[in-house]
Amino acid sequence: MQRNNVISIAKGIAIILMVAGHAEAPWYVTNFIYTFHMPLFFMAAGYCFNRYYVDEPWTFISRRVKGLYFPFLKWSILFLLLHNVWHHFGILNEQFGNLSGGVTHPYTLREALARLLMMVTGMSGYDEFMAGAFWFFRGLLVASLVFFLIHRYMDTHVRSRIDVGVALICLAMVALTALRIAFNLKISVIPNGGWRETWGIFFFGAGVIYRLDEYRIPKSGWLAGLCLLFLMFAGYMRFSGMNNGAKYQDLITLPLTGIAGFIAVNYLSSLIARRESPLQRLLIFIGNNTLYVFVFHIISFKAVSLLKIWWYDLPFEQIGCHMVIHDYHDDLFWILYTIAGVALPLLWLRAWRALRPGRRPSPSASLQAR
Repeated sequence: MQRNNVISIAKGIAIILMVAGHAEAPWYVTNFIYTFHMPLFFMAAGYCFNRYYVDEPWTFISRRVKGLYFPFLKWSILFLLLHNVWHHFGILNEQFGNLSGGVTHPYTLREALARLLMMVTGMSGYDEFMAGAFWFFRGLLVASLVFFLIHRYMDTHVRSRIDVGVALICLAMVALTALRIAFNLKISVIPNGGWRETWGIFFFGAGVIYRLDEYRIPKSGWLAGLCLLFLMFAGYMRFSGMNNGAKYQDLITLPLTGIAGFIAVNYLSSLIARRESPLQRLLIFIGNNTLYVFVFHIISFKAVSLLKIWWYDLPFEQIGCHMVIHDYHDDLFWILYTIAGVALPLLWLRAWRALRPGRRPSPSASLQAR
């Protein structure tokens, strides 16, 4: 059983959960997913962190930039160029934008240039309706770079066990979050005040610790089962995910749900990785190509929205709902949205690669840049 396969399977499971959450699954399913699915990505990134880079800082920084910043720019600019085209065909429209009503509109040249400048300088300004999840590019880039710089400094100047030093970084992020809550502080240079990036540093570090001390952690179904039961309880209690409102409760619950989710999914992934099967191959393929699901799942939802419009005889303008059509919310269309959000980007990818034989997959095909 290769460790890379376990992480690929875990990422495949995580991206499926993300799509299901965006597909507006029933509230208890969505709450369950949101308590751990984004921490899972950050912990997987930390798990794959290689200490070789401590002595090769520019190699690590360049790989992060190539794997996260450049893909963000490429896809954000593409969506910027297509924004008004989507408006022309009604895929985006001012009548149906999100749950609170129509808020999107065609960009003027000035607005488009302003957004382009925000993309280049701050990794923001992306299309909220077709690329609303792109915060993760910035979040993982900032979290991994800040963690790396602090870790490298401590490795050079502080004599301690590696896992102890990383644990101190994680505790510092919790303390920083507590201070920010107490004094209503924001990191103004980062959109959204940097809440998610701060938690991203914590979970990246937690992934590093898990890798270092993995031999101490029981590989048993009972521990994974207890973690799963806790996550079900957390979902029922509506514990917060990484996109939280910064409450003191989050200081306790979010680290617990994030780590519990990684333990449970990692154990499940290790079981799937033990024996070759169609499910194993499928999850590895999905996990190795999370970038394409991440980028294109929202536009893929529109295919199911067309079906839902036909099924319920809804006005065509509802194609512009973000992320999915909200009428008849209690039906099972969220399952079709989830399948389409994962399958269609990968089918397009397979078709594209088939048309270009001999072309090697992009190193940024997965959001797990090492």
